[in-house]
Amino acid sequence: MHNDLTTIAETRYLRLVRRGKWEFVTRKSITGIVGILAVTGDGKLVLVEQFRPPVNASVIEIPAGLAGDNAAAAGEELADAALRELEEETGYRAAQLELLTSGAASAGLSDEIITLFRARGLTKVSEGGGDASESITVHEVPLDQVHDWLTNKARQGKVIDLKVYSALFFAHCR
Repeated sequence: MHNDLTTIAETRYLRLVRRGKWEFVTRKSITGIVGILAVTGDGKLVLVEQFRPPVNASVIEIPAGLAGDNAAAAGEELADAALRELEEETGYRAAQLELLTSGAASAGLSDEIITLFRARGLTKVSEGGGDASESITVHEVPLDQVHDWLTNKARQGKVIDLKVYSALFFAHCR
């Protein structure tokens, strides 16, 4: 295993690096990435939708975000980031978090490891919608209708983030 990295190019938030003969992207100044499985007390999966320039489309996602990505959040724990991102994006506050799993997002392109949490005891405290740099639409979809809802959104040209399906696995198996 090669641990030495050579920087090829750098931007404000990203770094293109080489390890051996492999080139990939790494994020600068974060402590991790979180995703949150959030199901309301009445059995609705909380999803978010926002335009994503890399795919030039609106994307249906689970609430997610970066840990430690600014000076105020430097050294932020992943669970704290998950709670913050859930509330920022969806307006829901969780009474408790359960660590579910972690894994690579796109191992051939990036070193990103996403840690997935289940949020429990949800209370709606605001409208959500993200921070000042985001324009997020919140969706609450009954779990027994999620498959058809996602299929319909895909037919409308929305991109479905694969983390949604990962979250659904945990929503149905535990």
